[in-house]
Amino acid sequence: MFKKFRTGFLGKVSPVHLFWGSFDLAVTRFSGRSAPRHPGGIPALPDGVTREAYSHEVSSAGFWGGGGGLGFPAFYSYAYPTPDGFGDQPVSPGEAYFDANLGEFLLPYDAVRNAEDPDQTLLDFLQSTYEAAAGLGNWDREALECPFGVPRVPRVV
Repeated sequence: MFKKFRTGFLGKVSPVHLFWGSFDLAVTRFSGRSAPRHPGGIPALPDGVTREAYSHEVSSAGFWGGGGGLGFPAFYSYAYPTPDGFGDQPVSPGEAYFDANLGEFLLPYDAVRNAEDPDQTLLDFLQSTYEAAAGLGNWDREALECPFGVPRVPRVV
């Protein structure tokens, strides 16, 4: 589903990858604009790496198996810099919530696993949290977004 989610974006987007410093499976969309210098201080991640990773505005999402204060596996989504009001935005599905301590939206893995349509449930989370970040962050959504396609299949223009 992360690969499908990538297909709905025309701007710079990372491949689906394991993020350094932890064992997250992640995908990141970039607004194309520079971001304020990141303060660093992320455990197990050198500040130089952090500042390079967050040199531009991002909306990032992924899966984390839990640990480090989170006692369950979950999908997550965050923005850097975090737009004012980000955590107050309504997102889908109903089991998703904003964790103020982590500064990101979470969707427990079990909510996806037990959903009637797990793929659509996850895609709804990815898209709604991206829309919260991009909308509040004033991204040029008209230029950056497109309908979802098929992973690894070019669009016919």
